[in-house]
Amino acid sequence: MTNLAQSLVATAQAHGGRPAVRLDDAVMTYDDLLAAANRVAGLLRERGVGVGDRIGLVLPNVPQFPVLFYGAAIAGAVVVPMNPLLKGREVRYYLEDSGAALVFADFTDLLERVEPATEVVDRGDDDTVVLLYTSGTTGQPKGAELTHANLATNAALSAETLVTLQPEDVVMGCLPLFHCFGLTCGLNATVRSGASLTLLPRFDPAKALSIIGRDRVTVFEGVPTMYSAMLHAPDADRFDVSSLRTCISGGSAMPVEVMRSFEEKFGCIILEGYGLSETSPVASFNHPDKERKPGSIGIPVRGVEMRVVDDDGKEVAAGEVGEIAISGPNVMKGYWQRDEATAEAVKDGWFHTGDMARTDDDGYFYIVDRKKDLIIRGGYNVYPREVEEALYEHEAVAEVAVVGVPHDQLGEEVAAAVALKPGASATEEELQAFAKERLAAYKYPRHLWIVDSLPKGPTGKILRREIELPATLESTRS
Repeated sequence: MTNLAQSLVATAQAHGGRPAVRLDDAVMTYDDLLAAANRVAGLLRERGVGVGDRIGLVLPNVPQFPVLFYGAAIAGAVVVPMNPLLKGREVRYYLEDSGAALVFADFTDLLERVEPATEVVDRGDDDTVVLLYTSGTTGQPKGAELTHANLATNAALSAETLVTLQPEDVVMGCLPLFHCFGLTCGLNATVRSGASLTLLPRFDPAKALSIIGRDRVTVFEGVPTMYSAMLHAPDADRFDVSSLRTCISGGSAMPVEVMRSFEEKFGCIILEGYGLSETSPVASFNHPDKERKPGSIGIPVRGVEMRVVDDDGKEVAAGEVGEIAISGPNVMKGYWQRDEATAEAVKDGWFHTGDMARTDDDGYFYIVDRKKDLIIRGGYNVYPREVEEALYEHEAVAEVAVVGVPHDQLGEEVAAAVALKPGASATEEELQAFAKERLAAYKYPRHLWIVDSLPKGPTGKILRREIELPATLESTRS
């Protein structure tokens, strides 16, 4: 039996009285979590939901999410997690595309009248447990089919080899549980290890810092913009974060300057990793027992292989830039009802990520940029991340997003939107000159403007494709 929910059953047997999930003053033990999940399974049975049926879940980070998630898994159903901020038309698309039989968007006392179903439905390694829709930056979102084995093995390696979770640990749950990073590394890894997950429904840097002190959080998991926000919070110094032992970063590339400054200010280390929804998500990591290289996404995790390949799928030499391809037990089953898209993405068992990277002589991987974000200026390749890293070195800069804009002669021109730290000041000309001193002539941004904030996705990842151009440039956008 490989049902993912077995990890909850095993942990409840071993640590039933320990806190599993917390939201401020509300605490749910592992016995409580399993009992409530069993009632959800009973409710689904009463409603005629069968094995393999899809269940929509539209909830923020509240205790009801893990209750419903594990309840659906116990019943053998497939969970379709959705961002509660989605608009009606977007939710309709997810439900219609997945063929969901039922959707939970709120949680009342409905379970009190339900007979619990305590038997965990037997599922196979390759049976789907989560249908996770990708962001859809290149078209309509596609549902990545993640299996029981995908999520169970990825949660195990996250808990055992990356974060080394123990029952005494407290994990910060500010990453959305409807996203693969929060679901696997936050919820599933915590449950597997018997640790405690303290939830924050909506990220706020001051609230996050206060929770770290209040609950004695030992492991913080977040995306780079979360670290930047806490680092630059006006009253950050008044919070006690001495309990932190490890911080995990993923979702997008961590600017080296942000990592250095955060570690120096808060006295902890940040371990950067890499993964995607299609890889459950963790594929590589800066392991705690190996050399840590700032700016690197580390080396492949246990059981996973990674290569940097050219357009023909052939592995390139160390130092050369190519596309990351991944093989292993973490790679998705495929895209839901998208055979053509699956065949395009997964070739001979290797998932082609669309992320450009290089390796060093020690086998460490370094993300260069998304393949689709590459800027080609006058025949020269410009990787936005390299330009962003240069601007992050300026003392006034909080966040940067670099994009390409059309140019009649050069094809594309480099442009940068910059958000400043609270209370900091810098002119656009000053920032442009700063970048020019640090980058080759074809790389520095000819267009640069200052904004109040940058658009972000549900995890806090900066969305380059949603950057608003100044009026002088808007006409160039195709």
